[in-house]
Amino acid sequence: MNDTSVSSEPPAVKWWRVPMVWLVIGGPAIVVVASFATLTLAILNPDPVLAPEKVTGPAQLPAVQGRNHAATGTP
Repeated sequence: MNDTSVSSEPPAVKWWRVPMVWLVIGGPAIVVVASFATLTLAILNPDPVLAPEKVTGPAQLPAVQGRNHAATGTP
């Protein structure tokens, strides 16, 4: 018998050389980086509190009051 038969199993590949691994790891990693970038923008550039006299119509007044209440944290 000849021991030089061809094996049917493919050679072992390191995990970082498999493209699917980078899709599985890269997608969530990009989302985490983007969320920190969004958090930084939200902290550095908060929305200004609008005065009621800047409201263009009475229909917008409840929305402005709710926004101002949420921005100031007053009860």
